[in-house]
Amino acid sequence: MAIAALAARYAALLRLPDVARILALTFVARMPVGTLTLSMLLHVRAMTGSFAVAGSTVGAYLTASALSSPFIGRWVDRRGPVAPLVVTGVLYPASIGTLLFADRAGLSLAAMHVAAASAGAFAPPIVGITRTMLRQRFTDERLRRSAFALDSVLVEMVFTVGPLLVAAMLALASPRAALAMAWCFTLAAVPAFALSRALHYLHTERHAARRLLGPLADRKLLAIYALTIAIAVGFGAFEVGYPGFGVALGAASLGGVLIAVNSVGSALGGLAYGGMTLGMSPQRIAPRLLASMVIPLALHATTLNLGILCVLAFLTGTLIAPALTSVMLMISAHAPSRYATEAFTWSSTCILGGIGAGTVIAGRIVDAYGPQATMLFAACTMTIATLVAMLVARVLPETPP
Repeated sequence: MAIAALAARYAALLRLPDVARILALTFVARMPVGTLTLSMLLHVRAMTGSFAVAGSTVGAYLTASALSSPFIGRWVDRRGPVAPLVVTGVLYPASIGTLLFADRAGLSLAAMHVAAASAGAFAPPIVGITRTMLRQRFTDERLRRSAFALDSVLVEMVFTVGPLLVAAMLALASPRAALAMAWCFTLAAVPAFALSRALHYLHTERHAARRLLGPLADRKLLAIYALTIAIAVGFGAFEVGYPGFGVALGAASLGGVLIAVNSVGSALGGLAYGGMTLGMSPQRIAPRLLASMVIPLALHATTLNLGILCVLAFLTGTLIAPALTSVMLMISAHAPSRYATEAFTWSSTCILGGIGAGTVIAGRIVDAYGPQATMLFAACTMTIATLVAMLVARVLPETPP
């Protein structure tokens, strides 16, 4: 009966005008997120013979994206989405195309870094606009929670399907072909988003009074961003810990298996969270979700048995999408409408920054002490995130469950 009720709720959501179309086409529009960094890493490695150069190139892309996305979000809030989407829809694939043919054009390493940074700086603001649209499209709190949960599940699918497509292109062709596929997704991203009719439900307050710091002037949002960073540091540890287990088990590919199992758990947990009838607001639920994540993370440190690790990865995953959905719902509830898109893009910046920091720290831990210690670090990070979430719950005014 619970599964039937869950299916009925999502079926009712998808029957609403344009919802299924929006979700399907925004999935396509987000595919660069799931394919670009891995294919870029492998293509630059193949061109230069150096993982260090490839890693710094991807780092330039991610850093530029993290720094620029709030400013593009502000541009959307102030001038509407059309001009930012047109500009980024041209410059984003142009920059990736430059990197794709960098060796044939005789570009220097510095020029390749510039091309990667340009791609990151002009990444289309599709994620921020989509979440702003969902906030405006769904005024009923239950429907909004289901919509944001489904959005989180689609993000998990992007991060699952994207690397699989890259792996397929590597098996069938070459790293250049993998990046060429990702380039095609960058070319299709903005047109697909425009065809989704998401912009039909987006409304901006172009003439509203604003502060220079925008959403950063709001202490409630600053508290949510602090929580987002704490959670993302733990996620960065996962990205290193699971491949570390693969190496420890004697097959690097097993790290991918654990990541995939974790992603499947996250998708199922997100669907369950979005379909439940809950009696608490997102800020009350978040500390419970994060605290529940600590135990399975800590238990990773007790075993090198693949079957047990898969179970623990799945259990951990079931809490990831619900936790992220809770954070996005907090931003949706408390961000002033005049800063809506910028507020969501700041959350993306916090996630990228947190994952980057977590990856750096976890990389050193796994080299020195092994993957078990890395997952203990992740457990400690989620303990800190739980405490931060408890403080956030005290700072935010109560909202409907």
